Amino acid sequence: MLSFRPSSLPKSTSLKGNKSSKVVCFAKAEAKAEDGRSVRRSLNQTGRYIRHLKEDASSQKTMEKDGVGYSANGLLSQIKKNNNLWQEGNVQVKIAKAYGYCWGVERAVRMAYEARASFPDKNIYIINEIIHNPEVNKKLRALGVIIINGKHGEKDYSVIQVGDVVIFPAFGATVEEMKFFRDKGVHIVDTTCPWVAKVWNSVDIHGRKKYTSVIHGKYSHEETIATASFAANYIIIKDLEECQIVSDYITKPGSDKTAFLKRFKKATSKGFDPDVHLQHIGLANQTTMLKGDTMQIGKNLEAAMLARYGPEKLNKHFLLMETICDATQERQDALFELVKDPSVDMMLVVGGFNSSNTSHLQEISEDKGLKSFWVDGPSRVDVDSNTIHHKLGYGELKETKNWIQKGKAITVGVTSGASTPDRTVEEVLEKLFSLAN
Repeated sequence: MLSFRPSSLPKSTSLKGNKSSKVVCFAKAEAKAEDGRSVRRSLNQTGRYIRHLKEDASSQKTMEKDGVGYSANGLLSQIKKNNNLWQEGNVQVKIAKAYGYCWGVERAVRMAYEARASFPDKNIYIINEIIHNPEVNKKLRALGVIIINGKHGEKDYSVIQVGDVVIFPAFGATVEEMKFFRDKGVHIVDTTCPWVAKVWNSVDIHGRKKYTSVIHGKYSHEETIATASFAANYIIIKDLEECQIVSDYITKPGSDKTAFLKRFKKATSKGFDPDVHLQHIGLANQTTMLKGDTMQIGKNLEAAMLARYGPEKLNKHFLLMETICDATQERQDALFELVKDPSVDMMLVVGGFNSSNTSHLQEISEDKGLKSFWVDGPSRVDVDSNTIHHKLGYGELKETKNWIQKGKAITVGVTSGASTPDRTVEEVLEKLFSLAN
């Protein structure tokens, strides 16, 4: 079994396959000549590529039965009809105006269910979790879908054979993975969120214009890894602090280059030279990042380029395109509105613990100073002991006892991440009502 490390990916990522070393090396060399846009377009010509919903009613019903779709008749649907308010004994619940499953995530899950129905006798593999939600991934495994998770930055695809079915998750796949499976002769079901693909298009434009892509994201996140693979040159920055480091280098090129490269050694393209590659830059983002941070990063980078090149040359050195995801923005804006409500005593944030967009919802609640409990499902709430196991915005998993005062009136604000099914939220609320009443 051999592995190769795609040249355009962050250094933490590599891929294993079952081809000969000669073929693998050829694939690497050819990938440089065949850009990401060409590879994506070539998938359509294989006759083995699916990227649209079939609107299969039976798959939709199976999703509803499994609790991984929208709630048509459950508690959340009733709360929506009641202006997002609900009273259950001593507990008043206020649901954010926008929460939970986004269109792109629901689409990805439905396409996975449709793939199982369309290929009942074939082996089906997902090259990562379909979305960052443990309940959804558990249900897919129960259908016989095999999820391949990487270990130590490597993925082993040697088990996948010609004629099998491979699903690209909502986060997308790297250019190298697309090409690998195109040439492998498998059926490809591409559930990539259209908003992620929009970011890829922006990065592709950066490369064609000879701009370096500055990607606001987390270098180890699946979506950012995929986005980086479409870039000719890139640097990934996770927050405003790292943006400031990049901005300072732009205004003072050559200053402590060694320290700069050490700081971003896992977050830059091969051969990255800040003295060269920060002369022309374009901004892109991981779609789940905080909208306000992405906008501020854009302003800071623009200011740095303006200071270095002046207003007359700014447009020749800095490119800004709109890549903020509507769904992410709507959920964040709705939560900002909810946490301003003085009647809200505490927040419940529901979503996968490895979900980037959910982590930012938790951060919004914490930054407001509200007591906020982030859980990934009902199993985190123990009614008998009045204990909740929850995660904090910065990542610590914590146990809190007596988190609810039984019999006391309380108003709880509720939101959920874009990869969280309605039923998961409903089951968490059922435990809350049981505890408080």
